[in-house]
Amino acid sequence: MVSAELARTAVGIIGNAIALILFLSPVPTFIQIVKKGAVEQFSPVPYLATFVNCGIWVLYGLPMVHPNSLLVITINGAGLFIETVYLLMFLIYSARKQRIKVLLILLAEIVFVGVLSALVLTVAHTTKVRSNIVGSIAIVGNIMMYAAPLSVMKLVITTKSVEYMPFFLSLFSTLNGISWTIYALIRFDPYIVIPNGLGSLLGICQLVLYATFYKSTQRQLAERKAGGEMGLAEMGQAVGPSKKSNVVHNEHA
Repeated sequence: MVSAELARTAVGIIGNAIALILFLSPVPTFIQIVKKGAVEQFSPVPYLATFVNCGIWVLYGLPMVHPNSLLVITINGAGLFIETVYLLMFLIYSARKQRIKVLLILLAEIVFVGVLSALVLTVAHTTKVRSNIVGSIAIVGNIMMYAAPLSVMKLVITTKSVEYMPFFLSLFSTLNGISWTIYALIRFDPYIVIPNGLGSLLGICQLVLYATFYKSTQRQLAERKAGGEMGLAEMGQAVGPSKKSNVVHNEHA
């Protein structure tokens, strides 16, 4: 019979793999941003929320804070690096006003995690107290990460388009929440169960929205494309007679 600890480790490894895919799922979005040279309506909020969330969870997983949490450290350390790359790209391709805003929030998050780490490791003297402090804050951070797409969900409902809500980000966010909820239930950890349980529900809501507005999005994109082609055709017609008149003028000359 498989022990609970072995099952927990196996689920944790699966959770690491899903979380890594989740962190990498926005890559197509950033390829699009690089090609266009602008972030357009893509929001930096999910990446800012994930950045600070990963920083807090790395702190939570440290042996002097919450022992036996290597899998928590590995995936959130990787996530911290990946989100840093995304945010640097946002800073490069954003308009000046948005760039300053993102930079200020990012610096505030770095200062927050640094101050929290210093206080917890110096003021709290047992791993239980440290776990309780960081875990409580981590719950808020995780909920922020999962709730960050709510602004995008509002845009989807308003525009009836999922163009700016990447499907794979929503899918793997849901799978990530489910896997870490199972992980925390095997050896009960309320600090992991609560935010990831809520994250699973929010992820499911995003997938429902995607299914609801997928057809209307395709219709809008098709109409936009047709409108662009029509505009080019009209320009061609406008240029045509002008060229013809020039030819006639030249013949008479």
